[in-house]
Amino acid sequence: MAYQQMNGVRVWGRPDEGAMRQAQQCAATGQVVQTLLMADHHKGYSQPIGGVVVYDGQISPSGVGYDIGCGNKAVRTSLTAEQIKPRLAAIMDEIARHISFGIGRINAERLDHELFDDSDWAVYKAVGRQEHDKLKALARAQLGTVGSGNHFVDLFEEVGTGALWIANHFGSRGFGHKTASGFLNLAAGRDFLAGAPGENMDQPPVLLDLNSELGDMYERAMKLAGRYAYAGRDYVIAQVLEILGAQAELEVHNHHNYAWRETHNGKEVMVVRKGATPSAPGQTGFVGGSMGDISVIVEGKDSAENRDAYYSTVHGAGRIMSRTQAAGKMNWKTRTRSGGQIRPEQMLEAVRAFGVELRGAGTDESPFVYRKLQEVLDAHRDTIEVKHVLKPIGVCMAGADEHDPYKD
Repeated sequence: MAYQQMNGVRVWGRPDEGAMRQAQQCAATGQVVQTLLMADHHKGYSQPIGGVVVYDGQISPSGVGYDIGCGNKAVRTSLTAEQIKPRLAAIMDEIARHISFGIGRINAERLDHELFDDSDWAVYKAVGRQEHDKLKALARAQLGTVGSGNHFVDLFEEVGTGALWIANHFGSRGFGHKTASGFLNLAAGRDFLAGAPGENMDQPPVLLDLNSELGDMYERAMKLAGRYAYAGRDYVIAQVLEILGAQAELEVHNHHNYAWRETHNGKEVMVVRKGATPSAPGQTGFVGGSMGDISVIVEGKDSAENRDAYYSTVHGAGRIMSRTQAAGKMNWKTRTRSGGQIRPEQMLEAVRAFGVELRGAGTDESPFVYRKLQEVLDAHRDTIEVKHVLKPIGVCMAGADEHDPYKD
């Protein structure tokens, strides 16, 4: 087996001390069946990113986190990369102009979608009419926007075939963030709209019993936020296909911040994955590297180790440097940064050398702040098979100093 058993936690890859402490605290809190760390793990809020906690009869709003339903959609298009390379710069300009990154919306379009008639909006009505109306209005305003942080729209060339792929990465935006905050507030006896709870990163996980009214309400709200994230990623991919004049020939779509009811070892459990991709046998997923590295489409293996992993794998390469370490501290009054370890020129040189046409992004998303993806994939070689290797040729993200309270 490629994993280590450390104080009751199954660990793939090199253990990170801070994430290990968080994982051990998760393992000791509530009705836990198993706690796991994927090879891309690092510290998160309450539950580590790259962390998986399996519960008997419980769900964790802090474990799912603030970006409910964050994930990736990737499509192989009907074009080859060579067909669009002569106009790649113009295409990336058009993507940056027509798709909304960061906190604002650059087009006046407001999307209608069947999910706004979903019966699970009744959860928010039960909390209060004001809460329902505010969240629904926010959700309508932000549907199809990408946000900032590590959220992106990328173009890829498939290694070996030359096929052109599109992929994106984002979640449920402000709707999911305020849903998470609201249920964490309710769990602590505060009003739903009392603002961000303000707990520290190392606090124990917040747990709700699935057979309780609050647990049932949260699960329904989480599922609605997940459907919202899917709808947003679908819309953005459709926009890029239209810009390219292409059709989708193959689609891969998955969450990696979510809680799933699954059956393992003959028992129904709740699997809370934060920054971890589901990898059941035959199930495909997109795993992204940095803008100076490969990304891959993987498929879960029918293996003993994958069963031990509760059919979970990495969601990316994993950070090795914090945003503040990389980019420095931002003074929002003067809009200047100080103390960053990565210079913009250093990042741009590395990205150009890898052959990427870049729009937006800051040094906190540079290739230097992430592990090499192959390193974490190797740690899971007995649980997943790499089906397609993708090399980025175009990367579009929010601007370097775009402030977005709803990012990852």
